[in-house]
Amino acid sequence: MNDWFRRNDIITGDCVSCMSEMDIDTIDLTVTSPPYDQLRDYKGYSFDFENTAKQLYRITKPGGVVVWVVGDSVINGSESGTSFKQALYFKEIGFNLHDTMIYQKASSSLPDPTRYYQSFEYMFVLSKGKPKTINLLKDRKNSTSGKSINSGTTIRGKDGITRRRTNMRDTREYGLRWNVWEYQVGWKKTTTDDYAFKHPAMFPEALAKDHILTWSNERDLVLDPFAGSGTTLKMAKQNNRDYLGIEMSEEYIEIIRKRLEQDAIQKYF
Repeated sequence: MNDWFRRNDIITGDCVSCMSEMDIDTIDLTVTSPPYDQLRDYKGYSFDFENTAKQLYRITKPGGVVVWVVGDSVINGSESGTSFKQALYFKEIGFNLHDTMIYQKASSSLPDPTRYYQSFEYMFVLSKGKPKTINLLKDRKNSTSGKSINSGTTIRGKDGITRRRTNMRDTREYGLRWNVWEYQVGWKKTTTDDYAFKHPAMFPEALAKDHILTWSNERDLVLDPFAGSGTTLKMAKQNNRDYLGIEMSEEYIEIIRKRLEQDAIQKYF
């Protein structure tokens, strides 16, 4: 990595320009949510999606992962489809679409009288080749934990007769997660850092943490090219990963630095 890109740093500037200065195959994991469809006010900044995607592919290590959290707006009565277009473009330039996941919010936005309540966004898990790190989370409580259950199946023998086979087994207490992840959102739920809500659109700290634990290992380098309020960077630091953030807004960078410094102080005491 070039000297002016230090690990555990925040860079002020346009993400395309900054990433273009980075060495190829540098980043282990990116967890980010771009300012999509002008759903929020980002200080008048609009981003160059195609060049952002190309630079992400260039700087991601072989086996590295990009988690792209995105949704769609409604324009002239029709959803934009931006999320799907972006996922297909990532595939076009070389990424694998490893998983299409759902970020389910435990609440909804203001209702549209013509549609069901909107309460989710997409989390596209994109990999440069086969993911090199996969630490799948197994924290889904099994309702049948500790019980012997009948998992009977039918099999057809060589004689052509179908017979029922009964297997009695004890289930594990916790199973693998589904690929729909639900989180509490809103005041003091997305984060307890109340000053961070000066940023108009944050995803939950738990969401960033869960992806970081799944797709990276300790001391890996985690990037957020739209660092925003610094959620990805804070969770990377808390979980012993190195981080790198890029952000256009000086106001948001101040929020990020405060969150990282406060987290360090809390750990110390």
